[in-house]
Amino acid sequence: MEQLMRNFFLFLSKNKTLTKLAKKYGFKFGASRFVAGIDIDHAARKIKEINNDGFVVTIDHLGEFVDNEQEAKESADECINAIKKIADKGLDSELSLKLTSLGLDISEELVMDSLRKILDAGKQHNVTVTIDMEDYERCGKTLDIFKELRSEYENIGTVLQAYLYRTEEDLQDLDEYNPYLRLVKGAYKESPEVAFPDKKDVDENYKKLIKMNLLNGNYTAVGTHDDAIIDYVKQLEQEHNIPREQFEFQMLFGIRIELQNRLRKQGYKMRVYVPYGKDWYGYNMRRLAERPANVMFVLKGIFKK
Repeated sequence: MEQLMRNFFLFLSKNKTLTKLAKKYGFKFGASRFVAGIDIDHAARKIKEINNDGFVVTIDHLGEFVDNEQEAKESADECINAIKKIADKGLDSELSLKLTSLGLDISEELVMDSLRKILDAGKQHNVTVTIDMEDYERCGKTLDIFKELRSEYENIGTVLQAYLYRTEEDLQDLDEYNPYLRLVKGAYKESPEVAFPDKKDVDENYKKLIKMNLLNGNYTAVGTHDDAIIDYVKQLEQEHNIPREQFEFQMLFGIRIELQNRLRKQGYKMRVYVPYGKDWYGYNMRRLAERPANVMFVLKGIFKK
């Protein structure tokens, strides 16, 4: 049943008609539980609160699968605006972005031009920029772009997904770049030809990747809400004397807040992934797919007066 629900929400996440309706009618259906606000000013206030509670943040202006150049440029401008807001407000935050929001499906030249402008702004204001990973179809392009820009910029990171067969090889390939990597399980529906279909295999691969990257000496952001994975990271820390300055935990805004607080109190760096913007629909559907228990929070949001 859980797998059926996961597939259902992943199917909904790619529905462009529903995405347009969600943009038009605003924050409904529980979006506010997982999204910090419709604009950077709303998000900045929330980030300040999160910082004051002892957490660091990465902020993401939601948007993906942009199909026109003007919208792609507007998305890039919003990223630069967010970086400036981070600096102006003295927020402890990084920036995350998706290449499809910058027009990856339109023109690689457009993406590279926008990314350099964003990274220049990040360099100026000491803000790290992480390129989020999307579906398998765009994985190779994303990593090629990361490698090219990593040779030019230090303030750049990217994401690898444990459910893809290729990821172990990708991680080994990236080692020479001394990368800042966020490692996650993965949240897109993929064919068993390219991704592990069984959760237990994804979990084992995830552990392998975390260990590899940590023992390679690279900074590792572990993006998970899974207690077993968190315990495994703590075990690696003890067994291999890994300094806490070499890794952090990352969790999504609005999910497992008690666990986030517990890790912070234990002295671990805890980063909250804070999305904002009108284009919340696809993001929200993938959150429901990852953890169907979140459906109850959404249902409450629908019927709450």
